[in-house]
Formats: sequence, C-alpha cells, structure tokens
Amino acid sequence: MKSKDKAKSPAAQPNRQSEIERLEKDVEELRHLAGDQEADAELERIRQQVLELRKEFYSHLGPWQRAQIARHTHRPYTLDYIGMLFTDFLELHGDRGYGDDKALIAGLAKFNGRPIAVIGHQKGRDTKQRLLRNFGQPKPEGYRKALRVMQVAAKFGRPVFTLIDTPGAYPGIDAEERGQAEAIARNLREMVRLPVPIIVTVTGEGGSGGALAIAIGDRVNILENSFYSVISPEGCAAIMWRDATKAETAATALKITAKDLKELGIVDEIVPEPEGGAHVDPEGAAQLLGEVLDRELVALTQQPTKELLEARYEKFRKMGQFFDLGK
Repeated sequence: MKSKDKAKSPAAQPNRQSEIERLEKDVEELRHLAGDQEADAELERIRQQVLELRKEFYSHLGPWQRAQIARHTHRPYTLDYIGMLFTDFLELHGDRGYGDDKALIAGLAKFNGRPIAVIGHQKGRDTKQRLLRNFGQPKPEGYRKALRVMQVAAKFGRPVFTLIDTPGAYPGIDAEERGQAEAIARNLREMVRLPVPIIVTVTGEGGSGGALAIAIGDRVNILENSFYSVISPEGCAAIMWRDATKAETAATALKITAKDLKELGIVDEIVPEPEGGAHVDPEGAAQLLGEVLDRELVALTQQPTKELLEARYEKFRKMGQFFDLGK
C-alpha cells in the first residue's frame, strides 16, 4: 500500500493515474455483466475504489499536472459551454475588415432569460477541427471581431461574458503583418471603458496577451484546474534554461495555478470543478460555472455605470504593484 507522502510526489502521479485508468477499464468490462449479483457487488466495490483514488490523486496535483488537465482534449470548450449555459445563441462572423477567425467564437445569446453577448476561444478535438480553429490561437481579425461584438453589446446594454482557453495569440508572420499587437492593445483599451458589465472566466489555459485581449473584466474567474500565465511553462523553460524539459520547474515558479492567482489578486473567484476535472463531467462543470456567473451578473447589474468603470480601472491598475519598504 502506498503512503500518502508518496502519492503527493510528482514521480508517483503517473503511476496513480495508470491505476485509476486500469480500474475504470475494469468498471467498463463489468458493466456488460450487469444483473449478476456477484458482478454487481464487484462493480460497486471497484467504483468506490476509483472514486477514492481519484479524490486522492486530484487533491495532490502540482502546477504542471494541473496544466495538463487544463489542456485535456475532452475539456469543455466555448461552444460546449454556450450549449449548456446559454440559449438563443446567434454567432456573428467577421471583423468587417479582413475576414472571420474561427479560433474565436463571438455572438449574442440569452443567459437565464437576459440578453447578453458571449465571446470565447475555441479549440478543436481532432486534427481537422484543430486546423480549422488554428489550435485556439486567434489572429488580429479574431480580436477585431470580438471587439465589434462587444461594441454591439455596449450599444444595446448587453453584459459581456468571455471564456478564455488559448495557448496564446497566433505568432505567425501573417498575423504580425495584419497588426496582431495593435489589435490586442486596442481591445485592452476599449474593454477598460466598455459601459456594460464584463465577466471573464478562464476555462482552460490562459496564455499571455492572446488571453488578456478578451480578459479585461469586472470579475475574473478561473476554473479550479485551469491556469493563467504570461507565458507557457514550456516557453519559460526554453528561455530561462534553454531546456523545454524543465517545464515542470517553470510551472511552479510562474505561479500559474488558480490558488496562486487568487492569492496574488489576479483572479476574483475560483470556480470548483467536478471530481476528476471538467472533462469528466462537462454538465456538472457548466452547472457550477453557471451559478457563479448568475450571482456575479446580478451584483454587477446593480452598480451604476460610472462606479462600474472606475472599479474596473482601479482593479487592473493595482495588479503588479510592488513596494520596497527597505529595512
């Protein structure tokens, strides 16, 4: 029997995960024998064992392990959350200047009967979808489309929800030629003064300016197993040590986890996930997120616009301030 101290070590994590996967396979095989009393008893015993192991495993995850969960291919993406949380969704396309960026979803919908706008990154689950969505990495036209939808929302008094899940803005030459940095900077400026409530949620990975370009909000939430960082752990390791294999060390140093970000004042609330992560129970994850969004929306809509904008400005001005008090 492995001790709890060993379960906490990074080296023990892959073995524990393999054990969970083996037991889950046993559960699946025993389902075919449903109705047999002995098989049913064995099935229940293994189910309980899986639940206990999963709970122990996920309670001792380090920053690097959480980053892997945030990138899980079965984790809910923006279109999944839209289908589970919003109604009457109407997607809007194009930036009215160049074209439509499929890495960013933007449109109008209703949340609990209230008209809103929703914007979020969209990755793909297979090779074809990933190429279509550019692996969730927007180009300038994507950010300009997002801004266009936000301005429409402001015009008609619709609150804005944004869902963050991107490794970062697309770094290709074509994106730079079309003004990637300017598009991101313009979004930052315009979102600060958008006269409607903005609620941001990091649902997967929040990478650099590509995430921040739609993440200036009155409330910034993060799902329990998501991360938010100025650079990916692999990128940081490659720059600092010229060795991408030190990504786990970089992930710890970067303070990218939900708990770290909350302590640093970067995010306002950590949204809990179902046991095992959002990819295990997408509907449960959406329900937990929906409760937080509803509560925050009610509070924000009661604030006068002037107070809302002043609080938003001060919120981001306070981030990253350090003072040397000396001795």
